[in-house]
Amino acid sequence: MTEATITPVILTGGSGTRLWPVSRGARPKQFLRLLGKTTMLEDTLARATGDAFGAPLLVGGAAQEDILQLLAGSDAAIILEPEGRNTAPAIALAALVLEPDTPMLVMPSDHAIADPDAFRDAVIKATALAMQGWLVTFGIAPDGPETGYGYIEQGEALDAGGYRAARFIEKPDRATAEQLLAAGGHHWNGGIFLFTAGAYLDALERHAPDILAGARAAFDAGHRDGTVHRPDAAAFARIPAISIDYAVMEKAEKVAVVPVSMGWSDVGSWDALHAISARDADGNALDGDVLAIDTRNSLVRSTGPTVTTIGVEDLIVVATEDAILVMPRGDSQRVKEAVETLKAKTDGKSRL
Repeated sequence: MTEATITPVILTGGSGTRLWPVSRGARPKQFLRLLGKTTMLEDTLARATGDAFGAPLLVGGAAQEDILQLLAGSDAAIILEPEGRNTAPAIALAALVLEPDTPMLVMPSDHAIADPDAFRDAVIKATALAMQGWLVTFGIAPDGPETGYGYIEQGEALDAGGYRAARFIEKPDRATAEQLLAAGGHHWNGGIFLFTAGAYLDALERHAPDILAGARAAFDAGHRDGTVHRPDAAAFARIPAISIDYAVMEKAEKVAVVPVSMGWSDVGSWDALHAISARDADGNALDGDVLAIDTRNSLVRSTGPTVTTIGVEDLIVVATEDAILVMPRGDSQRVKEAVETLKAKTDGKSRL
């Protein structure tokens, strides 16, 4: 067990379009019960509890204030971004709240982890490195040549079970992904990080000073209501919108990767949800008012009308009170086409 108390920093922003029509802009997937009786945000909070962890700090959109306060609990602090500016500014705001030597575990709020014990073990390893000044990212053990994720190549071995991060690799094509897996020592970049607040702010000062200056200006000009901090909107809007990977992790000198196999999924599509959901003897993941007859290897969900399927296989069928989605399994990345078309037709004012 680490002696340092880790602050879970949970990023709760996101547009929520990849799991349309259930997930919407006003209520994206992190606020939905997709894998059980609790929301994905509640699952994220639950896996960062115990003696090693302190009270959580949530960073989300101002429009999410009510649901964040409802789900986060009374001990959580909340930072409400006036608008989304990607992950580097969001994490900077969180770091400004904390003492410089506080280890901060930065997590998206909409990922699934089947083995939370393995995750917590990796966090303890990463914390030991973070207390030595490393910026740590978690390398997800790949289970196939996935082209939808970036990769991290591990370099020299470090203490506590980590490695120096040799390079970050953009989302590869299929052939490149197969080569990376065959070579070994490559991990998916799951977007989970651990470092001290001071180390992150120092890295920003060196590699992205405009982000640090903008975040500090927005933070200092903002105001606090109890446990909720509201950065100044005008100052925050001037911060460059950039991810932590581009702003810091790909540039900093002291970056480590801790490999972990923990049953991770970013639940980035209906196909991904089918893959990690409980399925019946016919391979179906069913939820809601659904009747599946002679149906195989399909995902069928309804929060609205009764959905009946007969004599089909390899389908995704999702129904809500105001929309129905039907498509073959394997095509769920095309949901964005439907969302973009609906936005154009309705000026984004309905069903999104």
